[in-house]
Amino acid sequence: MTTTASDLVFRPAAERFHSQLDWLDSWHSFSFSSHYDPAWIGYGPLRVINDDTIAAGRGFGMHPHRDMEIVTVMVEGQLNHRDSMGHAEVLRAGEVQRMSAGTGVVHSEVNEGDQPCRLLQIWIEPSSAGIAPAYGQKLFVIGNGWTPLLDPGQAKGAMAINRPVRLWRAQPDAGETLSLAIESGNQGWIQLIDGAGTTDHHALQQGDGLGFNAGQFQTFTAGTGGADLLLFDLR
Repeated sequence: MTTTASDLVFRPAAERFHSQLDWLDSWHSFSFSSHYDPAWIGYGPLRVINDDTIAAGRGFGMHPHRDMEIVTVMVEGQLNHRDSMGHAEVLRAGEVQRMSAGTGVVHSEVNEGDQPCRLLQIWIEPSSAGIAPAYGQKLFVIGNGWTPLLDPGQAKGAMAINRPVRLWRAQPDAGETLSLAIESGNQGWIQLIDGAGTTDHHALQQGDGLGFNAGQFQTFTAGTGGADLLLFDLR
């Protein structure tokens, strides 16, 4: 998607692309795999937000990536990761994985637990191609306010990323209000993982996404059941 300074983009959960297999239930905010719509190829450098639920004992076998920042936010359960850089790790709820595919990485993602797992996988275009592949993984304790997950300078304990973008996660209780301040001139994207709320009178439900420019929205207020959401600052 090509965006301009006046763009406001709402992506209702029910209008996302949907992939359903016997072991995978996946909702795609943007064009992905066999799902293609030129109106939904991304938002700024944000190219993929997939909300995946993977059955126990199943997953994605070894497959390649290159020149992409790949971020996995674990919501429930566990995911076993193996890659051509030599990593063999377990991701659990609350953890975030960041992988710079760079010149090329081959990896697998399999749920070796005994329960389904849920995760959001996010792809962001890097600032530069052809860098050395890199891997990071960290557990974050998410509270009512914004917890920084990604920051190019690793501010406040955030993980690094090869792009001048930032990502936060918060789990506000019912009625609590969060600031949506992002850097002037940048674009923001809100993704509702769970729950509901409103952004300056624009209602959002689980799975909804909202793209906006700095200053278009000031606050997010959680609904009666609280909320779990991501906020991107994109450039």
